[in-house]
Amino acid sequence: MKSAIVIGAGFGGLALGIRLQSAGVATTIVEARDKPGGRAYYWERDGFTFDAGPTVITDPACLQELWALTGRDMAEDVTLEPVTPFYRLNWPDGTNFDYTNDEALLHREIGKLDPADIAGYAKFLEYAEGVYHEGYEKLGHVAFLDFASMVKAAPALAKYQAWRSVYSIVSKFVKNEKLREALSFHTLLVGGNPMTTSAIYALIHKLERDGGVWFAKGGTNRLVAGLVAQFQRIGGTLRLGDPIASIDTLGDRVTGVRCESGWSAEADAVAANSDIMHTYRDLLSTSRSAQRTRASLEKKRYSPSLFVVHFGIKGAWPGIPHHMILFGPRYKGLLEDIYDHGVLSQDFSLYLHHPTVTDPSMAPEGHSTFYALAPVPHMGKFPVDWDEVGPILEKRILDEVGRRLIPDIHERIVTKFSYAPNDFAADLNAHLGSAFSLEPILTQSAWFRVHNRDDHIPNLYFVGAGTHPGAGIPGVVGSAKATAALMLGGR
Repeated sequence: MKSAIVIGAGFGGLALGIRLQSAGVATTIVEARDKPGGRAYYWERDGFTFDAGPTVITDPACLQELWALTGRDMAEDVTLEPVTPFYRLNWPDGTNFDYTNDEALLHREIGKLDPADIAGYAKFLEYAEGVYHEGYEKLGHVAFLDFASMVKAAPALAKYQAWRSVYSIVSKFVKNEKLREALSFHTLLVGGNPMTTSAIYALIHKLERDGGVWFAKGGTNRLVAGLVAQFQRIGGTLRLGDPIASIDTLGDRVTGVRCESGWSAEADAVAANSDIMHTYRDLLSTSRSAQRTRASLEKKRYSPSLFVVHFGIKGAWPGIPHHMILFGPRYKGLLEDIYDHGVLSQDFSLYLHHPTVTDPSMAPEGHSTFYALAPVPHMGKFPVDWDEVGPILEKRILDEVGRRLIPDIHERIVTKFSYAPNDFAADLNAHLGSAFSLEPILTQSAWFRVHNRDDHIPNLYFVGAGTHPGAGIPGVVGSAKATAALMLGGR
């Protein structure tokens, strides 16, 4: 393989581009939007910098590897700063729980909830270490192209009761309901319902505990800029602001791509970091095998969407940590409303991001940057006019942040805007406005997920949240490693 085109400059596309280019494959990344990053887009408004997300950086080693391929150091382009506590969890009754990898502090926090659960937590950690080894270290960067590879993994999956949910496994070890929520909410960060997502995802706890939680100085957008710098430094080409109109095929092979601008290019292989449904339905509309795949993808379960309120306010808030989870009055019932019933509930849980407590440069002096994010049903389950519903939900979310943390929030706001499911659909071609692609349930994981190489078109590849291993920065960077191995001569 001498040349490749990667569609989409999200984390997965950039990581794959770096791997291919560093191996001597002339690689062009084509991005529809005016900036790279995909879901990790950003805006600058009134002196504030707003990251679209993701904002939780874990497993920095998987990122450092992308510079080490060419003997460089990530620190040349990106400054990562540790975040502690990882998260502060807060419940409506005023209970706070600071989540950290400092064992003594964590035991103290668990003890405040229920001292009897300290021993249970130690057993849960042992379990998380096991699934991390089997599910992440062994399988996280390896493509599942045939059912035999799934069968090979089956004994480990069975040993760790992968058919059980994360919440169910956590509940086996600890009894306090707040602690159960604290140890199971992580799957929401990759689009999974803690009540149905495979227990394998308990590995996230081990991933954070070992690797820490980090923030890129200047925001996640600076990490994206660093990846772009590394890609271009080694000769890669990045084409921005030109949406792909079609992936061209001849027989059972792709030959190149055509853009909406009229620009086209041929390549030995094409890799899609674009939304999987958009890729099969729209970009491969002339391929009969692709349309069969599209039909099967339409029947699958997709992750929820998100409603995000970005706001810049007067004042500094040293008492509000970098990451907070504001739980609502319900946990299981709220998750059922989002994932099963397609209901926009009166109550909600929020993830609050406050980057200026770590890096004041992301706001004008004496001001702070925030976003508050609420999981909401995707547009297939909740087909409403978000232009109408959005302002109502925005006010309710800001009211809740005011009630629990910043009493005079409305008077302090300098600038604000929201990002809704219809924005995910319009800006990212996200099917149903889903924020994380396919829902990470066991029957949509590994071999059951979109394969890293198409089954019928041997030089068409996939990278990103819709393929193995799934969403989240370590997931999509892992998918790039698996896909690059196939493209560079793996099986």
